[in-house]
Amino acid sequence: MIVCGLGPAGRAVAHRALAAGRNVTVIDPRPDRVWTPTYAAWADELPTWLDSGAVAAVVDGPMAWAVREHRIDRAYQVFDTAALQSSLTLHGATVIADRAVEVTTRSVRTADGLIRTGQVVDARGLARSPRRAEQTAYGVVVDRTGHEPTLFMDWRLDNGADPTDPPSFLYAIPLSADTVLFEETCLAGRPALAPAVLRRRLEHRLRVRGISLTGTEPVERVRFPVQGGTPGRGRFGAAGGLTHPATGYSVAAALAAADTVVAGGTVWTPRARAVSALRRAGLRALLALPASEVPVFFETFFGLPARLQHAYLSGLDDLGGTVAAMRALFADLPPNLRRTVVASVIGGARR
Repeated sequence: MIVCGLGPAGRAVAHRALAAGRNVTVIDPRPDRVWTPTYAAWADELPTWLDSGAVAAVVDGPMAWAVREHRIDRAYQVFDTAALQSSLTLHGATVIADRAVEVTTRSVRTADGLIRTGQVVDARGLARSPRRAEQTAYGVVVDRTGHEPTLFMDWRLDNGADPTDPPSFLYAIPLSADTVLFEETCLAGRPALAPAVLRRRLEHRLRVRGISLTGTEPVERVRFPVQGGTPGRGRFGAAGGLTHPATGYSVAAALAAADTVVAGGTVWTPRARAVSALRRAGLRALLALPASEVPVFFETFFGLPARLQHAYLSGLDDLGGTVAAMRALFADLPPNLRRTVVASVIGGARR
């Protein structure tokens, strides 16, 4: 097996292929690059083979704020990024520090002219493009006081932005027993909000809430496409369409699908492709909403029964659950938002 790209998706496949006794070659321009983003997942999404030491914190029932406060009835796990990377060992793999420039399902040619043949997994991620909606975020790591709630999404308007400006939310999670990440996030935008805008909003929001910053806190910056990945031709991870367009999450899906890929199977059943199409339609609807109505949209979503929230946020092939969630959400939206959703879905279908 040849794996191109050593982000979480590529490294997970390579690790599981080695565990299955496969001969593995990995190709990446910087194979020793240290991961710096913060990753998290719903606990029930993760495979049983994952090293428990890769988890930094577990939260039972994180909170969400839209118009009102909601408790999400699921366990949420935050990864220790360094531990996650080191747990996905590559012992026994042939590591090539080079850039893959020509990739098919059975061969790879690198920038140095090296050619390798075999089963190819293309996990090089997605390139940025003005045509693709992106998620951006700016965060700071601060000392915990023991009172910070875990906030999956907080759309309250105390970040200094005008209600008609493109919206952003606060994401607040523990990174350890001693630290917490506060991150102002643009869920999806085309174009997405710039880091400088998110920084101003985050600093304003924290100041309003009585949280002081010294200016020396570790900083996290996030920018990646939430659309554009397409299944097939050996693509995996974000490149293969595993990024959830409603959250931007892909790591748990890649970890869970790694064994299937190693065995030569596919996670992209007809039902999974239908679910993916529905979620892409959901992203188009979200991008079409007026800024001031985004909290109302999420107020409706977090008011759904837990099983419908779960169906929409997780799982690649729960077609019945996804349809039920979208129907319930549509029925509960105010009439003006229903019209916007219908127009965005019809417009997207015509393109």
